[in-house]
Amino acid sequence: MTMIHNVYCVGRNYQLHAAELGNDVPDEPMIFMKPSHAAVELGGQTLVLPQEKGEVHYEGEMVLRVSRSYEPGVKVDDLVDKMALGIDFTLRDVQTVIKKKGHPWTAAKGFKNSAPISAFIEFPGVAAAGEQNFTVHKNGSEVQRGNIKDMIFSLQEIVDYIGTNYGLGEGDVIFTGTPAGVGPCAAGDMFELRWGDQLLGSCVIG
Repeated sequence: MTMIHNVYCVGRNYQLHAAELGNDVPDEPMIFMKPSHAAVELGGQTLVLPQEKGEVHYEGEMVLRVSRSYEPGVKVDDLVDKMALGIDFTLRDVQTVIKKKGHPWTAAKGFKNSAPISAFIEFPGVAAAGEQNFTVHKNGSEVQRGNIKDMIFSLQEIVDYIGTNYGLGEGDVIFTGTPAGVGPCAAGDMFELRWGDQLLGSCVIG
């Protein structure tokens, strides 16, 4: 896998996903992070997840790879060189508890193997990316379909917000948010992530 430094994630960036979980739509990008150790390549392998801690939910997302340091005014097409698809695995029961307590999300979002990422492909640019859907298939059935046109915060708004507030540099990746259709997974489930008709990555839950 391409060297990964910081793993930024955008929460609640599709209105229907926020609604399905009963969450308010944020007024500005909701950013959280995962350890780089959470990232693993989606290469058809078995991923062991901590299912003894309650329900594990899948959240399929477009992932951007940053190729240079962020500077104010830089365009996404000049900042991002590669894209991939990924799954933001979430310990939903754990997240429910820590949200009520006001605690950080790390325990629910940052565990090992919680950020699998497909092979990277060339980023086609914002305009072209908006003409293509990405999909998540679970055991052969489509469960999620997303398009950057449906995002609450655009790719440009996301990189400007993260770059201004936290910084962005070469090797950073951004999970840009998940569309509706998230749900639980169990041992033996197979996931496939597709960009249009192109299969970018897959895994089996162990």
